[in-house]
Amino acid sequence: MFRIITVEREYGSGAAAISAELSRRLGWKLWDEQLTHEIAKLANVEHSVVRRCEERVDSRFHRLARVFWRGSFERSAPLASMDTFDADRMVAMVGQVFSEAAEQGNCIFVGRGAAYFLRDRPDAFHVFLYAPRAEKFRRTVAAGKSEREANELLDTVDRDRVEFIRHYFNADWPTRALYHMMLNTAMGNENVLSAIQSAMQKIDTQQPIDPQQKTGR
Repeated sequence: MFRIITVEREYGSGAAAISAELSRRLGWKLWDEQLTHEIAKLANVEHSVVRRCEERVDSRFHRLARVFWRGSFERSAPLASMDTFDADRMVAMVGQVFSEAAEQGNCIFVGRGAAYFLRDRPDAFHVFLYAPRAEKFRRTVAAGKSEREANELLDTVDRDRVEFIRHYFNADWPTRALYHMMLNTAMGNENVLSAIQSAMQKIDTQQPIDPQQKTGR
């Protein structure tokens, strides 16, 4: 039975809103903004460091780190000092949080390479959300970005994700074989939500029953 959902996404595809509504309907914990806060707490981060990191746009650390932090919450997300916190340590922390939260179950992880970290868990259902650029541009502007900002984010964020996954997992982004389904969010949030829930239920019913569970042993 599925106890975990990972939602990977192209920037601007509406994954944050879709995941939040899915969390509400299922009554599962959403790890999106909460993951950002958890990593910040583990790293003992001060907000003043964010501004310094943002100025170092050419640093390798900044480019890899923003793969996680650029999104719905990245501009307010704290990052740790360059002297004590680098991309490698950040990834280790993310993996730790994912592992601990996954053991508790009934949770939804948005982005941050969750599908790659949890790819060996049979109780994880993996979704990839994408959309045509015009749809992603519309959603990004509707979320409050200027047209210039929207175009810059659409041009760069997913490119950074490709680099991150290649560096840490030696894999393509997205790795299509990893996902149970890939959905075009231009069909509308409600249709996406219905498709995810329907697919989860159908696949669950087709999974073989563990003989030990069936006999109660």
